[in-house]
This record gives sequence, structure tokens and C-alpha cells, in this order.
Amino acid sequence: MPSGPALDAETILTATEDVLRRHGPAKATVLDVARALGVSHASVYRHFPSKAALREAVARRWLGRARDPLAAVASDTRQAPAERLRTWLTTLFAAKRALLSEDPELFATYRVLTAEHSSAAADHVADLIEHLRVIIADGVTSGDFASPDPTATARTVFDATVAYHHPAHAPEWQTPDAETALEAICTLLIDGLRPR
Repeated sequence: MPSGPALDAETILTATEDVLRRHGPAKATVLDVARALGVSHASVYRHFPSKAALREAVARRWLGRARDPLAAVASDTRQAPAERLRTWLTTLFAAKRALLSEDPELFATYRVLTAEHSSAAADHVADLIEHLRVIIADGVTSGDFASPDPTATARTVFDATVAYHHPAHAPEWQTPDAETALEAICTLLIDGLRPR
């Protein structure tokens, strides 16, 4: 097979997503990715030393798609901490639900990949909890929230809203009252964080 044009990691990851969409995680191979790119499988291995490394990189890329908008919300000090927390939680839900509705086959594939590469999922969760910690710590500083340990509180908020971001709950995300229910949970959490 010809070596084809010079490759970069992003091109390979995009092609891998297409291959995963067509074949699913059980059948997709590095050779399929190389064929889709018109290159030898050795060209792919120059960027990713193994099939596992390639699959992990794809999982990390997918998980990272929601990160930038959420990081922007977490650091946006123009919003009061209570509204920032509500915006962050609803933005996370909207991002996860959009990934599901726009490409359900690929969403199902990524559920498999993140289960295979638990360190990618763990790093993603740690990132998200850090966003929440920043918001809660800002709320403590401003006097809007009371928390002796913003990190532990962030974990609790994350766990309390798991039904709105964990893929295991994806079937529930399309129910007509999902957004209303999340809004009610946000209000309850924010009220619970206010100083007494």
C-alpha cells in the first residue's frame, strides 16, 4: 500500500471515528483505519504505537469535546457563582445529550471505549470536578456558598447530578421532563450551598 500523504494525529483520529462508526468497536481495526486513509498500517503506528493507544486517544478526544465550553463557564467570573453552577450543569447535560442525539451509533461506541480506557474516563471526571471546585470555591470567597471543603462539595454535586451526564443514563435524557427535572435539582443544590 502506498505511504500516502503525510499524516498527523488529528487526521488519523478523525478517520478512526469514521471507521468506528461503520464497523463498531468490536470489529474496527488499525488496518481499517489505514485503508480509509489510503496509507499503510505502519503509517498509523508511527503516531499511535498500538490499537489500544489509538482507541484511548479517540476516547480522550471524544470526552474532551465538552471540556472547553465547560471550562469557559467555570472560569467566567462575570456570572455569580450560583448562576455559573446552574449554567455549568445545564451545559454539561446539553453537551452529553447532543452527542447522543447527533450520532447514537458513535455514542454507543464511545461508551465501550471509555469503559476499556478507564483512565481516560477518570481523567475526564477529575477535570469536570475541578471545574465545579473552582465555581464552589469562588462562591465561598464571595459569600454566596458555604463549604468547608470545595473539592468534596464539588464531588457531591457531580454525584448528585450523575443521571444527567453519565452515559448509563442516556435513555432517560430524551424524556420530555429531563430539563425541568435538572433545573429543579440545580435549584435544590444551589439552595443547599447557601450560607445558613
